[in-house]
Amino acid sequence: MLTNLILILVVLSNLKLLASSRLGAAIRVVAAQGVVLGLLPILAHREPLAAHALLLAAGTITLKGVVFPWLLLRAIREAHVAREVEPFVGYSASLGAGVLILGISFWMCTRLPMPASIASSWLAPVALFSIFVGLFLIAARKRAISQVLGFLVLENGVYTFGVGVTSRTPLIVEIGVLLDVFVAVFIMGITIFHIQREFDHTAAAPAGDGKD
Repeated sequence: MLTNLILILVVLSNLKLLASSRLGAAIRVVAAQGVVLGLLPILAHREPLAAHALLLAAGTITLKGVVFPWLLLRAIREAHVAREVEPFVGYSASLGAGVLILGISFWMCTRLPMPASIASSWLAPVALFSIFVGLFLIAARKRAISQVLGFLVLENGVYTFGVGVTSRTPLIVEIGVLLDVFVAVFIMGITIFHIQREFDHTAAAPAGDGKD
């Protein structure tokens, strides 16, 4: 089933993020995850393909797979951010925590009532897993870019659950969520650039005073 294949790829991409030591590679993994999730509105429901599903898929792939990664990579270049992730929690420990979170997510979802219209029995556990991984990345990574990636993964989990469970979610709500994330990433990218520039200016000031 193609829906389950997408969910497996989401799980693997989340585990890859937890083990990734380079920001550029992590951003590309999130971009690939966004492209894969863009196919979910088309594959998750059995009714005839509608313009609504195609529009949502195109918007998701464009924003999550192209625009967001481009903004983050540009922020890295402009702010001269170091390319290493620099985690508070090591990569092996992070990966082990990810496997544990995956097991907990599946266990929790066996205790929760699920709607009859759900696209796959794996959908809720994978969505919950993405939410927890996003929170873990926000808390366990030092760099702001890594925390932005955690926020995006968290939103991907919410998106996965919403698209897979609710077949008739109003389009305006879905577009609103995507636009909210777009604005958040845009603002955070600008903030990273200005903070880094201010630090560079402050560090250069004593050297200038010493020459006078």
